[in-house]
Amino acid sequence: MEGSKILRNAKLIKDNSNTQKRHYVRHKTHAEENVPLRFELFILDDGQQKIEVREETKVPNTTVFTFNKEDHTLGNLISQRLLKYDYITFSAYKVPHPLFATFELRVTTDGSITPKDAVVRCCKDVIQDLSKVSMSFQGEWLNQKIIEEGQRDAEVRDQGNY
Repeated sequence: MEGSKILRNAKLIKDNSNTQKRHYVRHKTHAEENVPLRFELFILDDGQQKIEVREETKVPNTTVFTFNKEDHTLGNLISQRLLKYDYITFSAYKVPHPLFATFELRVTTDGSITPKDAVVRCCKDVIQDLSKVSMSFQGEWLNQKIIEEGQRDAEVRDQGNY
């Protein structure tokens, strides 16, 4: 290569004015090249369903739900919440491949309710709990804002600059 040398991860380039400039070139590792683009982690493909349901024939009252474009966060939340119900005998999830945002949730009930109804009820309860957390957070945020404004007003009054 005429007029240039490669030093570690930097290219040393000579131009016409005899000055040297360094351009840092970052090479992707093999693992980084296989990582899907960020938007592929949450946007469904054409014709892809968010949840696919497959009845398990070997174990009675068992269904496997495949959640597309979701990760451990939702998988763990639903799986652990399902275990709190008395009619659930088994609930667990697995991520088939770490690079794909998909998890499989296996649910077994005692037969008093279908696994699908159990998951629907669980999701409704989780949404209700998250709404309560959101309202509580917003209330605390507003209270903190009011307290800060009150403290600023008190400081201004104490300085006599009102």
